[in-house]
Parts: sequence; structure tokens; C-alpha cells
Amino acid sequence: MSRRAAKQGGLVVVKSPFQLIQAQGLPDHLNQDTVTLKDILGDPLIRECWNFNFMHDIDFIRGAFDEDTRHLVKLHIVHGNWKREDPARVRLEAEAACHDNVFLHTAFMPEMFGTHHSKMMIILRHDDAAQVIIHTANSIVKDWTTLTNAVWRSPLLPLLKSSATKDSGQTYPLGSGERFKEDLLNYLRAYDEKRVTCRALTQELSRYDFSSVKGALIASVPGRHRPNSSRPWGWVALKEALGGIPTQDEKAEVVVQISSIATLGAKDTWLRDTFFKALSASRSSPTVRPKFKVVYPTADEIRRSIGGYESGGSIHMRTQSQQQEKQLEYMKPMFHHWSNDASKGEELEDVEVHNSGRNRVAPHIKTYIRQGSNSIDWALLTSANLSKQAWGEAVNSSGEVRLASWEIGVLVWPDILAEGSVMVGTFQTDTPSRSLAEGAGKGKAVVGLRMPYSMPIQKYGKDEIPWVPSMAHAEPDSLGRAWGV
Repeated sequence: MSRRAAKQGGLVVVKSPFQLIQAQGLPDHLNQDTVTLKDILGDPLIRECWNFNFMHDIDFIRGAFDEDTRHLVKLHIVHGNWKREDPARVRLEAEAACHDNVFLHTAFMPEMFGTHHSKMMIILRHDDAAQVIIHTANSIVKDWTTLTNAVWRSPLLPLLKSSATKDSGQTYPLGSGERFKEDLLNYLRAYDEKRVTCRALTQELSRYDFSSVKGALIASVPGRHRPNSSRPWGWVALKEALGGIPTQDEKAEVVVQISSIATLGAKDTWLRDTFFKALSASRSSPTVRPKFKVVYPTADEIRRSIGGYESGGSIHMRTQSQQQEKQLEYMKPMFHHWSNDASKGEELEDVEVHNSGRNRVAPHIKTYIRQGSNSIDWALLTSANLSKQAWGEAVNSSGEVRLASWEIGVLVWPDILAEGSVMVGTFQTDTPSRSLAEGAGKGKAVVGLRMPYSMPIQKYGKDEIPWVPSMAHAEPDSLGRAWGV
């Protein structure tokens, strides 16, 4: 039985594949089963770390390595600051120049409004093991201390046996470790299409055995792509993956929980006909689409968070233009609070409330979760927010999908984590309780999914609007500060 699985009576119980990042300022019981950057990078056996992200603080990253070996660890920073005069690039270059073991790699950015938004670490160790970490936090102090973020970690991956080092050319099933490896290497190869960026890492990772990995890689690569490509990206990749996963048809809902919402259009055409259609895909051929809900905080939730208004600097939506106002109109009926104790939100029905412990920790995490009445069909942890840049435009007249940003995430569902299992949300812990496991029903095993938000989610009140960082707020936040006034 795996490290993350245990027996409760005759039932196999599996811990959540996603872990929350520890939040400072919370009591210990609300940080149960959480992780810090030092937990991930503090092992003295680490010899090399590739860090893919949007924002980087090199001294903060190096501070998480073991203090006796950090001067020896090769740290590779993959970033998207392609303009030489970009202040972020200038700062990175100055920080890197202080250390002989820090190396900068600039990702090719073909789209003007795209970003290198992927959040991933790949670790190579002295004991000939490797590990892949996909997460939602920028490599800066705030994201790892006062915002809600989460991590998926692969098991430690051993070297392949020599007889298995060559690519067999076989196509592996989605959710298998072999398919995950294939998709990850293809993603890394995309960095090298215009200039050599990740070739050394790709060659190194090809030597490792990924068979213990349980999850599907869902990534975005900037450029123009054919939707029938053998290497799909963005919403096309997500739709293809979800088309192979069985789902419940009754009372299904997909909760889109993000930290930023881009300008999607004055009409809901892309949201409804492209993105929600992709999220509706299922092997079960459902007769109706699931109901869609969007979890995004209001100004009051940001104000009351442990980081106060400053937390909202990482959470974005705009309502200034006429197009953006029209977008707010069609999205407003879908909006739900991050916390479910909002005084102005719609009252919850008389049901049991499950407290995530993160009501006061503003969300930078991004999750997409499909749930039925008693269990969860699938869950995606990703860097991708709700935007065309991240997921891709609709198919254009040339038969192409245009993507602007680099993104990466991991999709999981019950059967790949434990055969014949059901997946249930867990709150303040990664392990389903016995009562929760027994109430989930008929599975041979029960898989937990650590929920970042409390349930049931609470709909916005009639007059509530989402947090917009450009708006000024005179009312003091939890730290006694105003915003933009």
C-alpha cells in the first residue's frame, strides 16, 4: 500500500493528491497536512533544481535549500521576461550575478500579451532520483506565506533500467505515469523550438521511470496550434482528457475557482461555446451540461484576509470598459464567494457547512472541480486562470487555436488514484474521515481531495461585485490600512 493510502476498517483511504501551502498567522490545526517551500527544497540530497514561474525571488528560493549545501545546488530559473530593459529581468540578472550556481533561461514569448505563467519545479537528486512539483505559487515570499496556494508532488522517480531507456513509440493511456512523462517531455521540448532552453533537462528526465505517477498533465504552449494535433494544448488538451473520464450525470456542477479573470468578450460566446463546452466533456455522454459556478472573492473578503488589501494585488479582474461591464453582467449570476461566511452574500440553505480553514487566506490557487451530489468526478490544479491567453481562443477561420501563455497543471480523478474508488472533499486535512468515507458510498476505496474553499459555496448577494484591484477602498483592512486612497 502506498505512503498516501491507509486502511480504515476494511476500506482503503487515500490522501489528497493536492496539498495546501502553509499560511502564516493561522493556528496550527488549520495548517494540518500543509507544506512549505523548505519542505520541498530542504533535502541536502538535492543537486539541481529547475524552477519555472512568472515571478522569482532568487534569494527566497535559495533560502529554502539546505543551508550546508545550497551553495552547491544548481538552480535554473526559467522566466518570460524577454525584454532586456524589463525591470523584472534586470533585477533577476542582478540577483543571479551574485551566485555562481544560478542560471537564467528566457522562455520564447511569441505573443505580445502572453506570460510565462507555468509554476513547476523539477528536482534532480544525488541519489539518482528525480521529482516533479506542479503548483500555483509564484516564487516569492507572499505567495508562500499569506495567500492560499497548493502543490502536487510526484513520488521520487528512480532511473529507468538500462533495457527500458529507449522510447518504444507506444501511446500510453491518459493518467498513466508513462503518458505523463511523454506529455511533460513534449512540453519541455516546446521551449527549444526557437532557441535551446530546456534541452539538457529534457535529456536528463528521459532517463527516469515515471510509472508511479498518477495524473494527467494539462499544459498550454504559446503559438497557433491545430486542434487535431497529436500534442494538444490548452482547452483542446483539457477537452480531450475529460472526454476519457466517466462522470455522474445527476446534479453535476463544475466549480471554476481562480485568482484572475481576463476580458473574455462583451458576449459569453467564448466562455459558453468554447471553454465551458470543453469542461463539459465526459466519457459518459451526459444528457445535459453541468451547472457552472465561479468562485472569486469580493472586496470585503480581501479586506478581512490575513494579508489585507495587499493580498488583492495578486487577484485581478477589470470592470472599466463597456465590454468589461457587459462581461460582468453575464458572469454575475455565476459568482460565488471564496469564503462562505459573507454577510451580504445569499443565505445558505439549511445544510451542513464544511470549513476549509482558508476563509481568511485570500486565493491565489486555481482549481477546476466537477462534483456530483455525493462525490467528485475530477479535479484540476493549474496555473491557468480564466482567460483566453491561458486556455486558447476559439478555433479561428484557419482552423487554428491561438494560445498566448505558458501554463501547466495536473488533472486527477478517482480511478487512477485507486481502482474502483470514489473521491470526496476533505476539509482542514488531507485524509477523509471514516464517517465521510462511509457516507461516500459504494467504492472499494475513498480518495480525499483537500478543498481550498468552504462548502457549500455561497452565491454573491444582489448588490455585490467582485474584487477589482484598481478600485479604491477607504475602509481599513485587517492590518488597519486603506487601499488606493
